[in-house]
Amino acid sequence: MAKKEQFLGTGRRKKSIARVRIMSGTGNITVNKRDVEEFFGYETLKMLVRSPFAVTDTAGKYDVFVSVKGGGYTGQAGAIRHGIARALIKAEPELRPALKSAGFLTRDPRMKERKKYGLKAARRAPQFSKR
Repeated sequence: MAKKEQFLGTGRRKKSIARVRIMSGTGNITVNKRDVEEFFGYETLKMLVRSPFAVTDTAGKYDVFVSVKGGGYTGQAGAIRHGIARALIKAEPELRPALKSAGFLTRDPRMKERKKYGLKAARRAPQFSKR
């Protein structure tokens, strides 16, 4: 019995890390052993996850299995998109220009700013009173 060839990609955004595995199939997306429709409540997040397939016209060509942890649901969706794009390049290297121009291969560097001493939050200072 021949094992289907699978391609791996790791995606990150904010505090979220997604380990993505794609293999040829019918287009099912499974996130943490749940269907993507069940995992993400918002339609915009589902579209964000599927966007690498829309850009490259490969919708329905690959099954996606994702293990994602950390962060919130928006960060997780961005991490999954990044991971899918990286895995697609390993599967089909000729898709790189399309994914690159869409900005799906760039890791979003924005992170939460650390809290500084003397302040209540990263930039929020205690209320000033003259008297």
